[in-house]
Amino acid sequence: MTQQDIKEGKGLAIVSYLALIGIIIAYFLNNDKNNPFTAFHLRQSIGLWLMFHLLGFVVSGFDNWGVTSGFYLFFCVLFIYGLINAIMGKAQTVPILGELFQKWFSNIGR
Repeated sequence: MTQQDIKEGKGLAIVSYLALIGIIIAYFLNNDKNNPFTAFHLRQSIGLWLMFHLLGFVVSGFDNWGVTSGFYLFFCVLFIYGLINAIMGKAQTVPILGELFQKWFSNIGR
């Protein structure tokens, strides 16, 4: 990934972290360009959003404010980490599952 790729793809990489509609916008706008930096952050963002919703369904069964607030805090930190990396122009995976997201969604952006 070159500095030119990072410079051109930074805007869409940032957009990909802004809710599910951001993923859709960044995905379709990146289809023509195939920017590797945007594709990297798209894979991270898709993985985070899917895990958030899947685990959120499980956590919603708990009637404990500590569990639910811990869940939201955990994902808030991961989203902010990914967003800051996109803003700074870094292609760093999010902790814990970032490498798996790159493998699972490897067909995105190729």
